[in-house]
Amino acid sequence: MKQEPLPYSQSRALWAITRASFKAIFAHPSAIIFSIIFPIIFVMIFGAFGNGGGPNYRVALAHEADTADLFYKSLLKIPGVKIVKFTDSAELRKELIKGKLTAVMDIRKEQDSTGKPHYKIGIYSTTASSNTIYSFIPALDLAKLQLEKALNSSYGSYVEIEEPRIDKVRKYRQIDFILPGQLGFSVLFSTLFGIAFTFFNMREQLVLKRFYASPVNRINILLGVGMSRLFFQLLSVVVLLLFGHFFMNFTLQNGFFTFIEIILMTIVMLFLLMGVGLIFSSIAKNDTSIPLLINLFGFPQMMLSGTFFTIEVFPGWLQEICRVLPLTQYNDAVRKISFEGLSIFDCGKEIGILSIWMLIFYAIAVKVLKWE
Repeated sequence: MKQEPLPYSQSRALWAITRASFKAIFAHPSAIIFSIIFPIIFVMIFGAFGNGGGPNYRVALAHEADTADLFYKSLLKIPGVKIVKFTDSAELRKELIKGKLTAVMDIRKEQDSTGKPHYKIGIYSTTASSNTIYSFIPALDLAKLQLEKALNSSYGSYVEIEEPRIDKVRKYRQIDFILPGQLGFSVLFSTLFGIAFTFFNMREQLVLKRFYASPVNRINILLGVGMSRLFFQLLSVVVLLLFGHFFMNFTLQNGFFTFIEIILMTIVMLFLLMGVGLIFSSIAKNDTSIPLLINLFGFPQMMLSGTFFTIEVFPGWLQEICRVLPLTQYNDAVRKISFEGLSIFDCGKEIGILSIWMLIFYAIAVKVLKWE
C-alpha cells in the first residue's frame, strides 16, 4: 500500500533556514570582530578612563616641598589629584603652558613656639590651566579643613594657602589639540583604504602582472601608483590646515614654516601607511576583508593615540602602549610643531619610532607582496 507523503512542515523549513544562516554568520570573521570583539575593546578603553568623569588635577611639587607630613597625605585624598614628577624644568614649563598641568605646589612646614605644625602652601599656575586651577583651590580648602579637624585645631589655622600666582600665557585652544588628531585620523583611514583597494583591484585585474612583465622597475611601479594616492591625501591635509588656521584660529606658531614642517611630517606618515596598505592588499582574499583588516589596525590607534582625548586619562601601563603607536607619534609631532613652535628636527624621537615602524612594515610588505 502506498504511503501518504508527510505534509510539508513550514516550521522545520524555518528552523533549517535559521540554522544555516546562523552558521553562515560565523563563517565570516568580520561578524565576530564587529559584533563582539570591537565592543569589548571599546568598553575596556573607555572603562580605563580616570576616576568616573570628575575633574582631574595634575599637580607637580616644587623640589623643596615637604612630602613627609600630614598636609601632603591630605592632598592625596582629594578626588582626581595626581602627583606628577618632572626631572626637566623645561618640560614642566611646557606642560603648564599647554594647560596639561593644573599647578606647581610648594608645601612649607614651620613650627610655632609650642611645637605645633604650620603649613604654607604656595601655588603657581598659568592661564592655560584656568579650566582646572579655579576648582582645584576649593579642593585644597577642603583638604585644609579635613587636616585641621584631624588635628583638633582649637586656636587657629594650621594651614595658610597663599594667593595663587597665575602667569598669563598664550591661550591653548581646544582646536590646537583636536586638529592634529583629526589630521592623523584622516591620514590613517583615507590612505589605508585608498592604497589597499587600489593595489588589490589592480592585482585582481592583472594590471600589476602586466606592469611586472614590463621593463619598468618594480619600485617605480609601486611608487608611481602609490604616490598618486598620497598626493591626493596630502591635498586634503593642506585644506584642513588652512581651514583650521584661518577659520578656527588653529595655531601655526611660525606661520608658513610651521605649515611646511607639518606637511613634511605628514609625508613621513603617508609613506609608512603606504607600506601597511600594501600588506593589506596582498594578504586580503577578497575586497570585503580589506575593511576588516584596516579597522583592526586603525580603530585601536584612533582610540589610544590621543586623537580625541589625551592618553593621560588611561592608567600608566596603557599609556606606555599608547606611546609606541605610530599614530601617537604623528599626533605628538604635529602638536609640538604647531603650538610649541618646534622644528621637525626637534621631533627626533617621534620620527625615530615612525622609522622603526616603517622598516617593520616594508620588511613584511616585501615578503607578502603579490603581483597576481
